[in-house]
Amino acid sequence: MNHQAQAALLFLLGATVLHAGLTDLHLRYVKSGLRPLLLLSGAVLIAAAAATVWYEWRRRPHSGHSGEAHREPRISWLLTLPLFALILVAPPALGSYSANHTGTALTKPLGYPALPDEGPLRLGVGEYAARAVYDHGRHLRGRPISITGFVALDGTGAPYLVRMSLNCCAADAQPVKIALTGEVPPVLQPDTWLEITGTYTPRRTKDPVNDGPVPYFRITAAKPVPAPSDPYDDAWNG
Repeated sequence: MNHQAQAALLFLLGATVLHAGLTDLHLRYVKSGLRPLLLLSGAVLIAAAAATVWYEWRRRPHSGHSGEAHREPRISWLLTLPLFALILVAPPALGSYSANHTGTALTKPLGYPALPDEGPLRLGVGEYAARAVYDHGRHLRGRPISITGFVALDGTGAPYLVRMSLNCCAADAQPVKIALTGEVPPVLQPDTWLEITGTYTPRRTKDPVNDGPVPYFRITAAKPVPAPSDPYDDAWNG
């Protein structure tokens, strides 16, 4: 592949990375905190493409003669297909299949941020699970709580509310699970996103995959909601 083609591919790659970083597309691949690095990487790739074109333009007048042009194999342009696929076909977020085949990734946090003294609590799946298991629901008892996640059903049909947790990117995503009790909707479809409202319960179970701790949540109301723009949770460490 000649320098012009290399520059074109660098530019396309940089533009694709910038497009992902400037939109919610990057949330399907990496945690939201890595967005600045994506934008920087895209800018560097575009700058490298511009530098390649400039170098080639400067080199040509001093080459002495044009020489025989070398035809590059057209098949090399197939390298652009993954770039267009990245833009046009965003991969689906990991869901119930991954959750059912991976044990809960719940770990003890370093600490627990203060919660408001009054009113309902809106918690993430990971935060509720960590507080329920490792803090024994100390600041959750008697408080109305709302949590959003997607539905997963284990091999026995037992329902869980799940959120996939990221340390870095989708490749290392692991589920955190909450078992459901109380006014559980009679019909639940895997991968449906729900906002559940209810209260803490000290009841626990074990994940059937890795025997990890899974707290229960007592539902008083549940409603379907659209999937969020960021379907993943960053790893919750308190």
